[in-house]
Amino acid sequence: MLGDNDAIATIPVRDIDVAREFYQNTLGLMARPSREEGVLSCKSGSTSVLVYESEYAGTNEATAATWAVDDVDGTVRTLKEKGVSFEHYDLPDTTRRGDVHVSGEMKAAWFKDPDGNILAVVSR
Repeated sequence: MLGDNDAIATIPVRDIDVAREFYQNTLGLMARPSREEGVLSCKSGSTSVLVYESEYAGTNEATAATWAVDDVDGTVRTLKEKGVSFEHYDLPDTTRRGDVHVSGEMKAAWFKDPDGNILAVVSR
């Protein structure tokens, strides 16, 4: 039933203008037209990221959205050049090379948006 449909990452933020700057200019997502105030819908690959104003912004202590990329190290470098700071976690069977966590062939890096929502990039 739902397996044939794209999922949309839905991320709460406090200030849609600050979020727009981060998601469009820092992460490079393309905004889609929206008729709703306080809502930003962005194209991300073949799916969407929906960012909306909420009093609950930044309260999730788990990863809110993950992007699968071909080059985690290169993506981390590019995001760092744009001022993004990365999170470091102690994970079982995982080592860290700089800001990138490595477990076998899997690489991952976590960072936060301006509201503290946890985002990630992982190897495809």
